[in-house]
Amino acid sequence: MTTRSHSPLPAAAVAVAASLLAAALVLSVAQEPAPPVQQEKAVTNDEFVSLFDGESLAGWVGDETLWRVEDGAITGETKAEAPVDHNTFLTWSEGELDDFELVLEYRIFSGNSGIQVRSFALEKDHAVGGYQADIDAENKWTGTNYGEQFRGILAKRGEKTVIGEDGKPKPVASLGDPDELAKKIKPGDWNTYRIVARGHTITCEINGTKMSEIVDEDTDVRRRAGLLALQLHKGPPMKVQFRNIQLKRLPLGDVKKVVYVAGKPSHAARMHEHNAGALLAQKLLNTHHGDKVHVTPYLNGWPNDASAFQNADALVIQSDGGPRHPAYWHLRQIDYLREQGVGVGTLHYAVEMTPGEPNDTLIAATGGAFEIDYSVNPHWDGKFETLPRHPVARGVKPFTIHDEWYFNMRFIQDMAGVTPILSAVPPEETMSRPDGKHSGNPEVRKMVAEKQPQHLCWVIERAEGGRGFGFTGLHYHDNWAQDDFRKTILNAICWIAGADIPEEGIVTPALTQADLDANLDPKPAPKAKR
Repeated sequence: MTTRSHSPLPAAAVAVAASLLAAALVLSVAQEPAPPVQQEKAVTNDEFVSLFDGESLAGWVGDETLWRVEDGAITGETKAEAPVDHNTFLTWSEGELDDFELVLEYRIFSGNSGIQVRSFALEKDHAVGGYQADIDAENKWTGTNYGEQFRGILAKRGEKTVIGEDGKPKPVASLGDPDELAKKIKPGDWNTYRIVARGHTITCEINGTKMSEIVDEDTDVRRRAGLLALQLHKGPPMKVQFRNIQLKRLPLGDVKKVVYVAGKPSHAARMHEHNAGALLAQKLLNTHHGDKVHVTPYLNGWPNDASAFQNADALVIQSDGGPRHPAYWHLRQIDYLREQGVGVGTLHYAVEMTPGEPNDTLIAATGGAFEIDYSVNPHWDGKFETLPRHPVARGVKPFTIHDEWYFNMRFIQDMAGVTPILSAVPPEETMSRPDGKHSGNPEVRKMVAEKQPQHLCWVIERAEGGRGFGFTGLHYHDNWAQDDFRKTILNAICWIAGADIPEEGIVTPALTQADLDANLDPKPAPKAKR
């Protein structure tokens, strides 16, 4: 019997995010990261990236008693003396698939397998459900689009179907005789599988021949994003291999995609909660503005997924700064995104790299940056009494909130294209610390004494195209609970992505304590007293 699954869109993203977040348990947050090599070039939007290094299962998660690398290929095998009791999968752990073109080679020696796309984790170990491009040794099902724990057969080989609101597929066109199409498949030899997903249309091709296609109009169940996984089927012993796994992401088209990069843990609990912030923003926007934007988070630093930004309309970074900034060693990628018109936004410490090329790159993309020995980072009550007429300020009412509000930013020359959104006058106590790299200098002391307003959140419309923003607050995770604070951030994210902002702004429900407590970073235990 086929089980009809109502897994919402964010489930797969949260599952991937949770697995990545778990990796933080082994981090010593006090340890500075080893400097990686500066990326030589950006990954462009029109190139394929490899998801398999040909030597190891790095980036993949599954039962390693069943999966290995053999002859330069990912190899899955079950044996008679150790049968599996459920279909088991090797899952790509570096990201999720939305709109994409996936090309790989496979060969199967026995049994039944498949390629899961836009799928979701099930309760059993290494079990996955969702859309599956089928493979079997007898070529009875190869080329079929099957819904694993997800409505059953969606399109047989040779069919184009439309899946209605009742979850049932209806054939609407023939792609050829199934037996004739099977002759295009080489038994026991390497075959090239190509899967293309655009919107809610998924096409399966083998060796250059279209085998099946679905258009999923089941709005309650269909999936726009989710996991990539490879299958080993329960039952008789089987063996399957995959190699040359290549991915290229495609523009989403009907919604704007936001890639939200969260930095690694660093501070005490409820401060610099970058991962929790990314997952909270994803939940709020995908749930309450999901017809306009789709947020994909990457946790604990720069994505290992080289394709991460290929179809991004905006990049948002919430992280620590300086050399701990996730983009610090990826300046060429930031430049490429800016040149492509992709929006770039930075939250709290992510507004700072270091003077010179890193900060120049940030300023060109977002309009401003924190500069050591120039900008300052005191904790104070920001009183925002007036707001500009700008989409990012829509629905935002005057408010006051305590935060580590950085100010005296280094802005782009003449503030060209920059519009301040949140500005406030710092009180004299912000200058209570001695001068230092982050704490004061004669120029900023004079500005505070003269009660000059400081710009704490700003946006830019870049001269060459594209948008950016900087937001210096968000040291305290619980500040998300303040409605106007939260709305300013969500409005800014959507605006740089090019999404429409309603007149009342992005409206989301009041946050509960459970909302704020969700996904907080694990912190090291306090040191025992001697």
